[in-house]
Amino acid sequence: MKNIERISWKGRLLACVVRGRLDPRKTAFLTPPEFNLQVGFVAHPAGGVVDRHLHRPLRRSIIGTSEVLVVKKGRCWLDVYDDGRKKVATRLLRAGDILFLVAGGHGFRMLEDTVFLEVKQGPYTGLDEKERF
Repeated sequence: MKNIERISWKGRLLACVVRGRLDPRKTAFLTPPEFNLQVGFVAHPAGGVVDRHLHRPLRRSIIGTSEVLVVKKGRCWLDVYDDGRKKVATRLLRAGDILFLVAGGHGFRMLEDTVFLEVKQGPYTGLDEKERF
């Protein structure tokens, strides 16, 4: 899909950057079924309907934490690291961009006041969830 960059290192997907200018016309999922978050665009035509529904309580077993960040405001540098803490990519993120973090490490350097909308498995416990390097 155009305007989506997959950042991989040695065959392993670390992150996806979805540029804010992407305007999908049809439903498209960005993640394969084996990932622990499903991320995609769901497109509906004018007048379309999503039937009333609820989500049944399913027990899921998830190892690791994936994140989706939407840059709501500002600009920043994204640094992507492999599992060995080696920087493998740097990308500029702008308002409207979406970032899906799959594996490895990451960091951000703000160029302007920046606001992210963050989605990940939660809640954040603060108990050794992050390994800073």
